[in-house]
Amino acid sequence: MRNGMYIHLGEDVMVRTDEIVAILDKKSIQVSAIMDGFLNSKDKKIINLAKGDFKSLVITDHRIYLSPLASITLNKRSMTEHQPDLYT
Repeated sequence: MRNGMYIHLGEDVMVRTDEIVAILDKKSIQVSAIMDGFLNSKDKKIINLAKGDFKSLVITDHRIYLSPLASITLNKRSMTEHQPDLYT
């Protein structure tokens, strides 16, 4: 990810791509007891951007965002021109 680039997560929230630690699909986090424990420990740092159900979870250096956008969409937006497109 490039320094200085931003990615739109939903609502009016944008984060720097170099602050993103992980972008995870909702389904992958629902089946993991480890992720459940992690999210429970970070409860006060979670920001829900989805008005209804969230589709992905974005972990940054400082916060965790529940995004209404699909993880594949967010991953594509965060790709640099030098990385191969893994989703086509």
